Amino acid sequence: MDNPAGKKRILVLRYRFIGDTVLTVPFLRNLRRAEPHAFIAWVVAPGSAEVIREIPYVDELICWDPVTIHADSRGTHRTWKAKWQYIRELRRRHFDKVYVLKRSLSSALMAFLCGAPERIGFDTEGRGILLTRKVPYRHDRHEVENFLEVLRADGIEVLDDYLEYWTTPDEERRADDLLAQLGASGDERLVALHPFAAFPPRGWPLGSFAELSAKLAAAGYRPCLLGAPADRGLLEPVRALFDASCLDLVGVGNIRLTMALLRKAALFIGNDSGVMHLAAAAGIPMVALFGPQSPVRFGPWSERARVIYKQFSCSPCRQKFFTECEPSQRGKPACVEAITMDEVFREAVELLSMSDKK
Repeated sequence: MDNPAGKKRILVLRYRFIGDTVLTVPFLRNLRRAEPHAFIAWVVAPGSAEVIREIPYVDELICWDPVTIHADSRGTHRTWKAKWQYIRELRRRHFDKVYVLKRSLSSALMAFLCGAPERIGFDTEGRGILLTRKVPYRHDRHEVENFLEVLRADGIEVLDDYLEYWTTPDEERRADDLLAQLGASGDERLVALHPFAAFPPRGWPLGSFAELSAKLAAAGYRPCLLGAPADRGLLEPVRALFDASCLDLVGVGNIRLTMALLRKAALFIGNDSGVMHLAAAAGIPMVALFGPQSPVRFGPWSERARVIYKQFSCSPCRQKFFTECEPSQRGKPACVEAITMDEVFREAVELLSMSDKK
């Protein structure tokens, strides 16, 4: 899409992980409120773009897809030629302002090369010379707060900070139909379990999730497993540990269906992951399990969340797993193994009981 003539043209750079993408939504909402007539484009990763489809605050999503080991990548912009062509296309748009919410040197260089006269972003990795307004990045506050501070530094008022996402009526119907096909009745209280993580060592053991599932079922709740098709291979070796009461939705459909299913759940329990951030955006009660990474910056941004986090002398670690600690017999660091079944179940039942009383 070409930029309409006469409108202020704003570009936002925040791409890669699903969680990062979801956490950027409050920034976009407040920006749109302040700039109702501007043309706003957002550079996102292809896979992550799926979770903010239908966003009303952005005129265009522009996919940036270099090869990376850190997230789903199709390698569209693999070569230097492809990358330069991408930059040239951004230059052709004649953006007036770029917000650089990524902290890397390469993202600031992208903003500089696209030719925008105003470039606002975090003063990290020695890239301040490429920005026209430098904003300090604080490691002692949440990512949502850091993003919103960029707006404040640019003189834009921040009125709210909640997460949100959008699903269609058809997606909601598909979720209902799928649950009905699997035998879930309308009066059952679903507890969504997401036992996977981007880096498997930082996730609570699958066997512990299986025990938790059985305990929740015995208490009268209906557990259901959520996960991507790529997670199926991790689940299969231990699938027999989950009894018949647990609905298996791992690899069924895409991330959009997972988003619709989250809206049907009475509670979410899961590891530090992009799906955890989606659960926070869905507004459901949740128990988030953190091990190597601190929840200070990337914990669930929700007033209905409980975080279980065991802080060790080496916490948070660099996630170069087992260079600073020995793995357990299950291949987990001590901070993950320290999370007990009883405390997870206790937090879950307390949140469910609180919901019952409302």
